[in-house]
Amino acid sequence: MDVELFNYHLPEELIAQTPLKNRTHSRLMTLDKQTGRIGHHLFEQLESYLKAGDLLVLNDTRVIPARLFGYKADTGAKAEVLLLKSLGEDRWEVLLRPAKRFKEGSRIEFGSGDASEGAPASAGQPLLTAVVEQAGEMGSRVLRFEYQGIFNEILDRLGQMPLPPYIKERLEDRERYQTVYAKHEGSAAAPTAGLHFTTEYLERLQRQGVRIAYVTLHVGLGTFRPVSVDRVEEHEMHAEYYSLPRETADAINETRASGGRVIAVGTTSARTLETAARVCGLGAGPMVQDKEALQEIQACSGWTDIFLYPGVPFLLVDALLTNFHLPKSTLMMLISAMAGRERILKAYEEAVQHKYRFFSFGDAMFIY
Repeated sequence: MDVELFNYHLPEELIAQTPLKNRTHSRLMTLDKQTGRIGHHLFEQLESYLKAGDLLVLNDTRVIPARLFGYKADTGAKAEVLLLKSLGEDRWEVLLRPAKRFKEGSRIEFGSGDASEGAPASAGQPLLTAVVEQAGEMGSRVLRFEYQGIFNEILDRLGQMPLPPYIKERLEDRERYQTVYAKHEGSAAAPTAGLHFTTEYLERLQRQGVRIAYVTLHVGLGTFRPVSVDRVEEHEMHAEYYSLPRETADAINETRASGGRVIAVGTTSARTLETAARVCGLGAGPMVQDKEALQEIQACSGWTDIFLYPGVPFLLVDALLTNFHLPKSTLMMLISAMAGRERILKAYEEAVQHKYRFFSFGDAMFIY
């Protein structure tokens, strides 16, 4: 398949720059994946599409203030670092800009004790330094950090929330780029489909008989790296850490046994669930094409580079709540795998006509 098949036209003014004041006041498009029927609602009307016995699976990862601004120690050249994945022992995989200026051995300094944070080291002792240990492709680097104190506390002081590049407005409240159930720190981006929920609305759904369960997937380079090949099948996803706990596995098995639906909140939850179906689902495996062959799900964790696109079956996820995604992105391919490319593109065309808000702070879509 040609990557261009997943392209669409999006007017720039439809890219949401700021979150709504009330999380649940976004709009909701619904798409029947069997018939292609499209509906237009408010997000709070999601409950009318859920029923007792359904299971919502949410990603409880927490975004860290992963964007750092510093200076090259010897020249003072500016550096922007995005932390992607901890490798242990104060080593991190990062995206670094401008990468070409920072070769192996380059030293970067962040903040100072005597001047404003982010100032060159000449203004005072840097709070944090990093050495480039390894250079990778497309701006990726491995940095080893040096500091005094506790790394997370320094990061809270120096770091900024890693908003996507298409968001130009300043985010005043960091918590608006966190889900209300965010728990396990480690992501370089928020699982944005979950941003629509409040604690009160989740409780309302539970009173309706909808069950809630959690997985963890720490969003990393797979989210930021664009598709750079011409053919979809040639794209390689970057591995991200996931965890599916025992209580979630039990909830999935009970839901499937009782005829309820497993509903992924966000593409990261969907990728975690589909990884679990292949890695820790009894009776499943890479060659299984029929979800009926899937038996019991076991608790598991590890690294996933699963890539879902048309032709790759969903073995576990029955429905998906998601936001509107970038043209030609792996996320467009994922939702096309669930509902069909033609139906997705038709729905996106209608979303543009109805002036839905797109991307991270935008409106939601429920594919069922």
